[in-house]
Amino acid sequence: MPRFAANLSMMFTEWSFLDRFKAAAEAGFEAVEFLFPYEHTPEQVGLALTGGELTQALYNLPPGDWAQGERGLAALPGREDEFRASVDTALAYVHETGVKRLHMMAGLAAAADPAAQEAYRAALAYAADRLGEHGIDLLLEPINGKDMPGYFLNDFDQAAAFVREAGRPNVRLQFDMYHCELIHGDVPARLKALYPLVGHVQIASAAGRHEPDAAGPDYPSLFALLDTLGYDGFVGCEYRPAHGTLEGLGWFAPWRKPL
Repeated sequence: MPRFAANLSMMFTEWSFLDRFKAAAEAGFEAVEFLFPYEHTPEQVGLALTGGELTQALYNLPPGDWAQGERGLAALPGREDEFRASVDTALAYVHETGVKRLHMMAGLAAAADPAAQEAYRAALAYAADRLGEHGIDLLLEPINGKDMPGYFLNDFDQAAAFVREAGRPNVRLQFDMYHCELIHGDVPARLKALYPLVGHVQIASAAGRHEPDAAGPDYPSLFALLDTLGYDGFVGCEYRPAHGTLEGLGWFAPWRKPL
């Protein structure tokens, strides 16, 4: 039976960030994820989690200057020192959140550029080893070019190759079904093929990145497939509600945590 994590960067935005935790708990979620916690102290985030009796499923390493369009540092030659400092920044939140997996954003760079590939491999190795010291998985997520043009990691086979090449048990694939549908299609086949590498799953409808009961992919079948495969992690709800967060939670009723 799937367990769901509300993505607080996209859902419950009717509330201020620290109030979204309580709102998600009251809506029946047992876990949360978000893009970045860094505008708040680790203690503030930890208190919000504790107050809602929530599990922290995931967050991202710092992405560089997000407001100026940066989308990660890992594949950017010459930014190595900044990337290493970003790992320390992310680790400062581990004790308070209890998080067990962090996502490393690659950045905007040509996937075929040898310098970008070299930077990415070095960043991956460094981050995986540092996170491994704390029992944390490093996740790699392909992102479709429509939502993020020019993103270095934009193909699931490419991401899987990096995971395998890393040769580290804590390097895993972040399998966002929305991105998979837009990049490749045939989400069930690709999920089954790549499942041994998967460390986290996310969902959204392919049309508009809204609730998973909208147009495609077939999420009831995919949830059943996750059960068949034995997935026991959280499914991150990384979608933008079409008409308000609470108004769009009808799909979630069968899995809602009793209050």
